[in-house]
Amino acid sequence: MREATKGIVAMVATCTVWGLSGIYYKLLAHVPPIEILAHRTLWSCAFFALVLLAQGRISMLGRALAGRRSVLSIALAALMISTNWFVFITSIQVGRAMEASLGYYIFPLVAVLLGALAFRERLGRAQLFAVGLALCAVVTLTLGLGVPPWIALVLASSFGLYGLVKKGLSVGPVVSVTAEVLLLSPIALTVLWYFHSSGNGAFTANWRDSLLLAFSGILTGTPLIMFSYATKRVTLATVGLVQYLNPTLQFLVATLIFLEPFSFWHAVAFAMIWTALAIYTTASLRQDRAARRAVPRA
Repeated sequence: MREATKGIVAMVATCTVWGLSGIYYKLLAHVPPIEILAHRTLWSCAFFALVLLAQGRISMLGRALAGRRSVLSIALAALMISTNWFVFITSIQVGRAMEASLGYYIFPLVAVLLGALAFRERLGRAQLFAVGLALCAVVTLTLGLGVPPWIALVLASSFGLYGLVKKGLSVGPVVSVTAEVLLLSPIALTVLWYFHSSGNGAFTANWRDSLLLAFSGILTGTPLIMFSYATKRVTLATVGLVQYLNPTLQFLVATLIFLEPFSFWHAVAFAMIWTALAIYTTASLRQDRAARRAVPRA
């Protein structure tokens, strides 16, 4: 199998796991989101540490946390990703999985906007129109439902800011995420100690919940490793295109499995977002082709 094909398969597998993860968190709907987040943090830390040990790269963790600036950057990334995880888990438990999928649809356009603001990346007309259309979709949904789609906005902005911070780190994704969950581990341990001391802890209460909570480390770590594998073998345009599988599966899970209501205003907003993404993706693919044509000439 060609390397590019392996990369696409890994990317599809990654987005499938992410897209269907809502079903897993629905099985833990009776467990407080903060407790699930604490378990996800600790089990992810253990999983990533084992991966780095197996790869002989555990020493890179010390380098990632060596300087003050690096520690602050990783701490900010940890804050963003933990916020993202917490809000996503909460959205599943409170019946707002559809709004969560909207957030991950919006994310690429938020990332483009953040890139323009932080790095002064120039936006083409198509990209500007796509971002403007996404903004109109959010305003439409806010006016239609009478309340802003806070879950979608927090998920998109926290993940966008997470990517922005990660762009400035010199270490790879697995090392940086290990450092992030390591910094969050003391907080996670404090949360779990509180639940255990109050007699309300879900872990060890029954084997089913214990296994599901422990599995959160594998569920978090494996897709990230596959994502890292895929990005090294396929173009960024391909990565961006396949990534839409994640929110699409989330949307289908919300409507077909969780049976969440899909109102007229949802239909209008989602149609606008899908149109914006189609315009943005088409423009990105054209830029990617033009860049590849320019390389041989250069």
